[in-house]
Amino acid sequence: MKPLITAAMAITLVLLISCSGCTNAPQAPPATPLPTATPPPPTTAPPVPTSTPEPLRTLPDAQQVDLQLSKDRTYSDLILHYNGGKGLLFVQKIMMRVTRSDGTQEVQYMRDGQKPRQGDEIVIRGTRGSDRCEVYVTTTSGITYKVKDESLMIGGAYQGN
Repeated sequence: MKPLITAAMAITLVLLISCSGCTNAPQAPPATPLPTATPPPPTTAPPVPTSTPEPLRTLPDAQQVDLQLSKDRTYSDLILHYNGGKGLLFVQKIMMRVTRSDGTQEVQYMRDGQKPRQGDEIVIRGTRGSDRCEVYVTTTSGITYKVKDESLMIGGAYQGN
């Protein structure tokens, strides 16, 4: 009796295995989708420099920050110092653009574009002549304000706003 049960189970197993295959006719492989050009993600580019000063935009009273701009007498470095202020929590980025008297430009973000901390500073090499500094503050709401636009000369004297 045992050989009969074993044979029946073997036949049933063979039938189940043979029926478990695909029942549909073979299909052509799916077409490879053509690559589509996806636009690059938007980037926040620094504002385009102009030769004449743009009007400054005042930060709202609750978002005011203390920024001090100076020029080193010895090395002509342009120094932007961030002292915090009422708007400390609202500041997302601080950027300084320098247009040197020789026409070259340099843009630098405080803390490489990360949220600045009280006491941070930007130092950019200047010239012995009059160097123009533009300072932009971006708030957590994404609005960028031009808060300083000054021409600095040796000794910290400046012309402009």
